[in-house]
Amino acid sequence: MGIVEEAHNVKVLGSGDRVTVLAHGFGTDQSVWKHLVPHLVDDFRVVLFDNMGAGTTNPDYFDFNRYATLEGYAFDLLAILEELRVESCIFVGHSVSAMIGAIACISRPDLFSKIIMMSASPRYLNDVDYYGGFEQEDLDQLFEAMGANYKSWCSGFAPLLVGGDMESVAVQEFSRTLFNMRPDIALSVAQTIFQSDMRQILSLVTVPCHILQSVKDLAVPVVVSEYLHQNLSSESIVEVMTSDGHLPQLSSPDIVIPVLLKHIRYDISTV
Repeated sequence: MGIVEEAHNVKVLGSGDRVTVLAHGFGTDQSVWKHLVPHLVDDFRVVLFDNMGAGTTNPDYFDFNRYATLEGYAFDLLAILEELRVESCIFVGHSVSAMIGAIACISRPDLFSKIIMMSASPRYLNDVDYYGGFEQEDLDQLFEAMGANYKSWCSGFAPLLVGGDMESVAVQEFSRTLFNMRPDIALSVAQTIFQSDMRQILSLVTVPCHILQSVKDLAVPVVVSEYLHQNLSSESIVEVMTSDGHLPQLSSPDIVIPVLLKHIRYDISTV
């Protein structure tokens, strides 16, 4: 196993000619895909990894300067694909990883046959003629709460983001992975994500994009999926799912897994 693979806890499962790469979002790790993986391993080589900063990675490897922008994560993704000698993949990016995949495919479109963007947003802050869902004051309060008492913040944030009460398995699972992050790293990652603005890169994306979105999501309003569809220069398709929450692959697998499988297996013209 190479240095990059080890640092990101890379796992390659299954068999098949085609490669599917699964990338998680903030506060989770590769375990967020546990309901999807069993449905893929018979037909695909499945690549799982943890983004740097996840609770499962070595915090000593987290470079605060490198990961102050999403480009740092995109370089990591490309390094993983290079080390595994992946020539082309179907990339499934949840939340921030959808934008990380978009950045990576601009420099290496040959490595991506398509990108499936789930719960994705190019910008979380509202702007003139753009609704991202948050005002700066909202984010400042979020960051302040994270810095003041991280454990307490996790307990309150998890059910809001997942959608559900603290007793649900999905909320407990997200609480676990969120709390596994080192608090200062979690705050830095959250600031990088929530203050990011990737709108300007959408016109540079040439890889087909499948945009999947929950009908109700605290972090990403449904209108954002349509914004992505209208502003990506590549061919794209939107499917709004009846699921609730920002981590529907965890909270509503019965709804979401069939949709994901359809978009992984079929191209836009045949979905």
